[in-house]
Amino acid sequence: MGKKRSRPRRAFTAEFKAEIVELCQRGDRTIGQIARDFDLTETAVRQWVKRAELDAGSRTDGLTSDERAELARLRQENRRLQQDNEILKRATAFFAREIR
Repeated sequence: MGKKRSRPRRAFTAEFKAEIVELCQRGDRTIGQIARDFDLTETAVRQWVKRAELDAGSRTDGLTSDERAELARLRQENRRLQQDNEILKRATAFFAREIR
C-alpha cells in the first residue's frame, strides 16, 4: 500500500480561526463535521479551540498566547545571553594567555 501524501501547510488568518472556533463552541455541529465542511484537519481545529479556551481562561492545562509569546521571548534572550557569555569566556581565556 502506498503512503498517504501529506497536505501542504496552509496559513489562516486570526479572523478565520476565530470564526471556526465560534462555530465549534455553538455546538450545532461536531468539530469533525466543521473540519470536513471547511476542508480543514480535525487536529488543527481542535488546537484552535483549545488555544481559544486557554486564552479565555476556561482551561488551565496549558499556556495562553501571551504566556507562549513571553516564553519565546525569554528563550531567545536566554540564547543570546548564553552566546554573550561564551564570547566573554573565550576573550578571558585569550587575554589570560597574552598576559603570561
